[in-house]
Amino acid sequence: MTTVATPSVKERLLASAQRLFSQSGYHAVSMRAIAKEADANVGSLTYHFGSKASLLREIYMRHTAPMNQRRRELLDEAVRIHDDEERLRFVLRAYVLPAFSMSENSVGGGAEFTRMRAVLSAEGNKDASAIIADSFDETSHAFMRAIADCVPGASKEGLLWCSQFLLGSLYYALINPERITRLSGGEVDGHDRDAAIDALVNASFASFRDLASR
Repeated sequence: MTTVATPSVKERLLASAQRLFSQSGYHAVSMRAIAKEADANVGSLTYHFGSKASLLREIYMRHTAPMNQRRRELLDEAVRIHDDEERLRFVLRAYVLPAFSMSENSVGGGAEFTRMRAVLSAEGNKDASAIIADSFDETSHAFMRAIADCVPGASKEGLLWCSQFLLGSLYYALINPERITRLSGGEVDGHDRDAAIDALVNASFASFRDLASR
């Protein structure tokens, strides 16, 4: 008979905080609410994390560190390609693929973590903004440089906007795949990961290549 391990208090606190942040944002969720959701006391939150900001930082690090590592591994392979257009496709795929593959397990955080990222990005809280920047900016700059090398002559402004649109599309594809299924009357499966990746890469490729043509 297999024994299922009971989550520790720390793990319960992390899971509860992520769930509440994804539903209500960072500012509206109190330490007391997190502790209650986790069936723990506020003192345990202070003991394990010290502050709400430190708790949020650990949530991000648990999910983003392995995802960023995989993105950099794939990016290192992509930039070796000589043809600009083929390299651009592989660079974009290196960015998109880990978000989907890791969303299927606890490492990538899944749809709940992605939803939390979207909510916190829109909220604009200072603590959350700093943590988001620390978690993603270094990797994002590496991808921006790689994309710029694929589209010589493209403006920095255009590259930034296209990157922003790619991120928004990625968020939405991960957290609301049901919309594709509903709008297509069931003809298109919004949960088809491979189809979603291909569609995102193709759409982003077209937008970035358009910058070069200008």
